[in-house]
Amino acid sequence: MAKPSEHLIQLCRAAVEAERVATSEPYTEERWAPWLKAAETFQAAVTAEAAATETDRGKLEMAAKKAVLHPEPAGE
Repeated sequence: MAKPSEHLIQLCRAAVEAERVATSEPYTEERWAPWLKAAETFQAAVTAEAAATETDRGKLEMAAKKAVLHPEPAGE
C-alpha cells in the first residue's frame, strides 16, 4: 500500500474538516469556498507527491483518505 507523507495527511484532514463545516448548514458560495480550496490543495499535493515518489496517484490518495477517515487504533 502507498505511504502518504504526514504533510499529505494533514492536507486531507484540513479538507475533511472544511467539508464538515461547509455542509453543516445550507449551501452558500462563501461557506463552500474554503472547502473547495482545501480539496484543490489536497489534490494538487497528491499529484505532486505521487510524481515525486513514483507512486500510483490513486493509491496514494486512497491511503491518505484511509489514514484520516479510518485511522488504525493506537498501538497497532
